[in-house]
Amino acid sequence: MNDVETLQKIVDASEKIAFFGGAGVSTESGLKDFRSADGLYREKYKFPPEYMLSHECFVRHTEEFYEYYREKLLCEGILPNAAHFKVAELEIAGKLTGVVTQNIDGLHQAAGSKAVYELHGSVLRNYCTRCGAFYDEKFVKTHTPVPYCEKCGGVVKPDVVLYGEQLDDDTVMGAVRCIRQADTLIIAGTSLTVYPAAGLINYFSGKHLVVVNRDPVDAPGALFICGKVGETLNKIVVR
Repeated sequence: MNDVETLQKIVDASEKIAFFGGAGVSTESGLKDFRSADGLYREKYKFPPEYMLSHECFVRHTEEFYEYYREKLLCEGILPNAAHFKVAELEIAGKLTGVVTQNIDGLHQAAGSKAVYELHGSVLRNYCTRCGAFYDEKFVKTHTPVPYCEKCGGVVKPDVVLYGEQLDDDTVMGAVRCIRQADTLIIAGTSLTVYPAAGLINYFSGKHLVVVNRDPVDAPGALFICGKVGETLNKIVVR
């Protein structure tokens, strides 16, 4: 029996699957990941990428922040791939109880997933730092160099967790509950090196742990499948 056949048996036997995904889930949609050889963190820019996406950079170098943010994180024409659709299919079938994602692209919801815990926020939501008014992705993309609130003139900020900021407590608690109650946890497209998000998998005490990733991941006892997430999950039949 090969690894995909083993995964099929696990999915068939599972009633409460939790899906924990990272940047590798969206690379098949055309988005770059962060830490691979050709990822965003390997590119040269005015400041190191970690600083460009930090709270300090947003406050002190707002124009530079938005220049980088628009170029690297706001990508037009990006659509869900086979991984997003398969995860949504599992939820619709009643086998998957929730998606915990480190991604900020909103592709899980675009594919039809409802129970999504966005640990790092979403580029689709933006708020005025002064009055809290909501703005969509298009507003931020088109109002350059810095998007200012049309109601009060305050700076509009993406609802994205930047370096130096805390994760949202309600989102974390929902993610913990989802993982803790799962009988199967599928980890996909992540190196599990970004904390505190990666630490959430320690709450899993279910029966089956599965990892799908292009590179090896430190997850003792897991069924590890080396490969692209979409290609792998698309081989699974939901029944």
